Amino acid sequence: MTPEAMPLWAEITIAALVLVGAGIALVGSLGLLRLPTYFERVHAPAIIATLGMWCIMHASIVYFSLLGHRLALHPLLIALFVAVTVPITNIFLMRAALFRARRAGQAVPPSVSRHSGMPDS
Repeated sequence: MTPEAMPLWAEITIAALVLVGAGIALVGSLGLLRLPTYFERVHAPAIIATLGMWCIMHASIVYFSLLGHRLALHPLLIALFVAVTVPITNIFLMRAALFRARRAGQAVPPSVSRHSGMPDS
């Protein structure tokens, strides 16, 4: 790192983006604690991993671009990887939870799959 200070506008922008991202992560974490069922709680981590992560990623791009005196796009690669993997992971977790709930006889929405034992019309 260089000993020279960053411009005030950059420090304010970076601090605001990090604080907004951390605030969104806090709200999403509180959602994990407060929501009663798994099917409701699964949405809170998606909020944390998307909107909060994007705010912090933008702060990282501004910080590293000003620090290195060139456009730094490596935080964008991390954000794109998270943006692709989080929805896929949530889909798999929800499908597994629905399968388990159906096997346990809990009240969940019925399957819309053609292979669910329903006769074809």
